[in-house]
Amino acid sequence: MKVLLCVLLAAFALTGCATGKDAVARGGDFQFVAPGGKDVITYDPPSARGVLRTFGGESLTEPGRQIGIQDYPGKVVVINIWGSWCGPCRAEMADLQLVSQQQAADGVVVLGLNQRDSREAAADFARNTGATYPSIYDPPGRALFVLSGYPRNVVPSTILLDREHRVAEVILRRVRPGELTEAVRRLAAEPAPG
Repeated sequence: MKVLLCVLLAAFALTGCATGKDAVARGGDFQFVAPGGKDVITYDPPSARGVLRTFGGESLTEPGRQIGIQDYPGKVVVINIWGSWCGPCRAEMADLQLVSQQQAADGVVVLGLNQRDSREAAADFARNTGATYPSIYDPPGRALFVLSGYPRNVVPSTILLDREHRVAEVILRRVRPGELTEAVRRLAAEPAPG
């Protein structure tokens, strides 16, 4: 029995506790690995980025309609995870809205992901903060399951996808003023998919 327990613990240590510098691409798909205390993780060069193949859910403002990254081929996509109960989310909404408006001509879109809210509370929050970009309504957090290893309890957080929908940057805190604009300009300036 002790030998079996030791074997199981050793197997868990080798497989269950992935340690790495950052999120990694395995087979081309994005897989998040604990960032070692960092709250902003940038993935460069672009060839090393993992692809987010699907990400979506029901629209907050149009019940029954499915929205997601597949609606934005060839666009830089900023995914922001928020909740109406989250103070830092309210503080960053103006920056997200500004990026949504000012960077649209450069092929940048913002896609919100609302979590742990009633539809009414989430819609009121978006309206009151002036957020006009689309948001996925996902109270149980199902949309995040496609992000292997991503911490579902970090709200707010922001994921930046390049034009090929590869994860280019992850911000595990409130987006600071100007920070997002700089990051999306850098991504928008990268060569378009060939």
